[in-house]
Amino acid sequence: MSNRSLIALIAAVVLAIVAWNSFYIVSQTERAVLLRFGKVVEADVQPGLHVKIPYVNQVRKFDARLMTLDAPTQRFLTLEKKAVMVDAYAKWRVKDAERFYTATSGMKQIADERLSRRLESGLRDQFGKRTLHEVVSGERDALMADITASLNRMAAKELGIEVVDVRVKAIDLPKEVNRSVFDRMSTEREREAREHRAKGNELAEGIRADADRQRRVLLAEAYREAEETRGDGDAQAASIYAKAYTQDADFYAFYRSLQAYRESFSSKSDVLVLDPKNEFFRYLDKSRP
Repeated sequence: MSNRSLIALIAAVVLAIVAWNSFYIVSQTERAVLLRFGKVVEADVQPGLHVKIPYVNQVRKFDARLMTLDAPTQRFLTLEKKAVMVDAYAKWRVKDAERFYTATSGMKQIADERLSRRLESGLRDQFGKRTLHEVVSGERDALMADITASLNRMAAKELGIEVVDVRVKAIDLPKEVNRSVFDRMSTEREREAREHRAKGNELAEGIRADADRQRRVLLAEAYREAEETRGDGDAQAASIYAKAYTQDADFYAFYRSLQAYRESFSSKSDVLVLDPKNEFFRYLDKSRP
């Protein structure tokens, strides 16, 4: 191979290398900045194919997808100075590529460390404004919304990132107070149970008393109706007897005597000692009129 051919080959290789290093691609999931000797000359390069000067320009690319920061479990004090253990996380992504590169040198680890400190400070501030009941019930959503808003303002200004969401995964009591809280809650539940049982017994007594009163009223009403019915029956019987007596006094006397005989001698062992001339034997003595 001649010198001319060798030079041509070397030139072709150099041109190929230069051409290869003159183009770069930014994907849809990336953010990028173009540097010239370490200084940013083009910020937030859009996705697509771009040209740069080899060995003069450098390209730094950053993942623009949603990132997760899992904060370590921290101990915070509520408004009433009660300690709680809080486990939280934050979702963030790169928004301003130039600011992100300037603040973190494009390193996610540095961004996570700075964001974690800010998240801890925000959680401490928000928990210190609320009671324990508020942070575990209705105020929890408001707490997370406030932290997200404040953390996002700071992160956008200082780090060039957007905080999309902050979530509190768990709120627990420290181990040293778990037992005392459990005992207090057990005592409170026992007191409530006793109150409910007392109210139930009082209600049951009221129901029984009302049932007894209604029973007495019903029995009295039934007794009154029975007495009225018996009285009506006795009156009707007396009326019938009176009519029978007025129609045939002798027959009525005879009928009443038969009733008296039947009632007096209802048993074979009955013994009745009377004077033979007693009026009781009037219809048993054939010689008497």
